[in-house]
Amino acid sequence: MHYIYLAVIILVIVLMIAKHDVVIPCVLGLFVIGFCYNNFNVIAGAQTIFNGMMVAGADLFDIMLIIALMVAMLKSLTHMKADQLMIAPVVKLLKKPTTAFWVLAAVMYICATFFWPTPATALVGTILIPIAMTCGLKPMLACIAINLAGHGMALSGDLVLQGAPALTSGAAGVPIESVLKYGAIFAFVTGIIALVSAFVINRKDFVVDQTSAAKAAALQNSDPSNNEKTPPYAKFFAILVPVVYIAIVIRILMGATIEGVASIFGGDATALLGGSAALLLVVATAVDCKKDFLEKCVEYLRDGMLFSIKIFAPVIPIAAFFFMGNPESVQSILDSNAPGFLFDLGGAFGTVLPLNAPTLAIGIALVGAITGLDGSGFSGIPLVAGLAAALAGPAGYNVAVLASLGQVAAIWVGGGCLSAWAFGAVASAGVAGISSAELVRKNLVPVVGGLAVSTIIAIILL
Repeated sequence: MHYIYLAVIILVIVLMIAKHDVVIPCVLGLFVIGFCYNNFNVIAGAQTIFNGMMVAGADLFDIMLIIALMVAMLKSLTHMKADQLMIAPVVKLLKKPTTAFWVLAAVMYICATFFWPTPATALVGTILIPIAMTCGLKPMLACIAINLAGHGMALSGDLVLQGAPALTSGAAGVPIESVLKYGAIFAFVTGIIALVSAFVINRKDFVVDQTSAAKAAALQNSDPSNNEKTPPYAKFFAILVPVVYIAIVIRILMGATIEGVASIFGGDATALLGGSAALLLVVATAVDCKKDFLEKCVEYLRDGMLFSIKIFAPVIPIAAFFFMGNPESVQSILDSNAPGFLFDLGGAFGTVLPLNAPTLAIGIALVGAITGLDGSGFSGIPLVAGLAAALAGPAGYNVAVLASLGQVAAIWVGGGCLSAWAFGAVASAGVAGISSAELVRKNLVPVVGGLAVSTIIAIILL
């Protein structure tokens, strides 16, 4: 079954490179694994498909929900034209698509560093991507900027919340300060090279679309508040919504930096953003639609959910197959004795590495990347950190360097830059309205190039 699992992974990667859809191979992979694991039982094989999708859907639902709520809230603002008032001042600062690309990346990195990439994607993406598009930046390029900066560079270093370094430090038995130092080096090197490479590779797409340019010019040369069709309360909501989310960011930053203040990050931050979006949706619709606001709220929620489901529908079966690579997830899909196929493959690969600096660094980076294919990034960290300690320690190499490299490689792949079914890729693609598989294809060369340079640096540091 391990060989079958590996064969399906290779098939999926080949099909993705060839720009084909990989949903059906993953569904068939679920069936074959379930069929073989349960002594060639066809019924069990069919049940495995459903169970896998249930587990994947449950894990992905928080992202689906926050995107749906954000979209619903923005629809209520669009109806009263408050969205035009919000973006009008910022459009004047973003006149070129090249500038917009780097501004998106910088803002996303800062937000993701302090309160986690997934809620940062919902916040930055839903507010700034529409603005960037008005100045000619294509949705794919906007998505690449926030994805590489957030779920790549910020998440792989995790310098503030330190969830990843704590996992690495504990599994490798090295001080967290060392992991933070080397992790920061590898995260920055990979991130800068990936962003610059993506910018250069897609330079032909940084051409201002005339329609977008005209739209941006119209926004810059007009005051939407003077528009007779814009209701007077639209300006209030155009101010209220950014103020609410700025206040949320400040509160999250306080929890991360001030001792004694309760921390809000990860799922808690996502819940705060999503709940605030729901409340703003209700208030805005009640003011704007008065008599039929109950029906309008449901309509906006339905539109938001349909948008989210449309994005996630092809992702769930793909995620289901790769979740079987994780020992914890596969036990919910098959049974309590099921092995983590992907983790077993990574561990077996690590045991055959020759003990010298180049092969150790390249091998740990590859093992990290392989474990990241389950779409988590964090779940593979204990494996690569443990391997780093087991292999580098006896050979006299720097364990912290090797473990940090494995951490960064696992998160760049599994965090959502090279796994189309990962939370990061799906969330980034969702707010931009593009395909997560296409995003991953665009990221492939820049990210692999960045990881290759980081691996070379690790070889030198070892």
